[in-house]
Amino acid sequence: MPRQARIDAPGALQHIIIRGIQRKAIFRNDTDREDFIDRLGNLIEETETACYAWVFMTNHVHLLLRTGTTSISTVMRRLLTGYAVSFNHRHRRYGHLFQNRYKSILCEEDAYLKQLVGYIHLNPVRAGIVETVQALQTYPFSGHCALMDKKEIQWQDTMYVLALFGKTVTDARKSYADYVSKCAGAGRRPELTGGGLIRSAGGWRAIRQANKAGIRLTGDERILGSSGFVEKTLANAGEDYDRRMRLKASGIDLDVVMGVVAS
Repeated sequence: MPRQARIDAPGALQHIIIRGIQRKAIFRNDTDREDFIDRLGNLIEETETACYAWVFMTNHVHLLLRTGTTSISTVMRRLLTGYAVSFNHRHRRYGHLFQNRYKSILCEEDAYLKQLVGYIHLNPVRAGIVETVQALQTYPFSGHCALMDKKEIQWQDTMYVLALFGKTVTDARKSYADYVSKCAGAGRRPELTGGGLIRSAGGWRAIRQANKAGIRLTGDERILGSSGFVEKTLANAGEDYDRRMRLKASGIDLDVVMGVVAS
């Protein structure tokens, strides 16, 4: 079955999951992690991509980004290609470092942004890399430390996230810390990283109840959100695709546009 095209647009909220090939480590030491951080930070600032949450594990990475002036696919291609070349040179290895395709999930912001920030930053606790939520504040390879004011990360948009939790920075930081502590008891939350229709609808129970009530639900593996959000997103993506195809069929492409503008 052919892979579906990624869905992206300026302002889109994207949960990105990057995994090492065959679940192998993509970070062998802190030098690797610092290299990835530097590359990520430079690209985020250069492309005006907002970053709300991030975490580095041994063999995978989670990012919560908002598309800026450059498509997410371009940002990720530059990030992963540059890092893989550097990693291979540093460790004298050859071949692919990452799985062929990173996962990108377009997310409904109002319903899921807070949940995703908590879920992403709790990865080290769930994996046992960090023993407690309190200790997570000083873990340097997660955006949680910046939100708790333990480390300055200029390219991470902490103010946008904290504004969701309170009117003042102090109150927001306390409310955020309480929220993350509560999220720690929710477990792995697979609905936030996969499931297509199941994820979009809110679980099997919601699907069964909707079916009994005669309600049709729409889901898509690339989208995290309500059925209505999924339908709207797919409709917009289809309209953009159709428009590009019509322009291409009529002989209008980027070279033509550049020529007209130049003249």
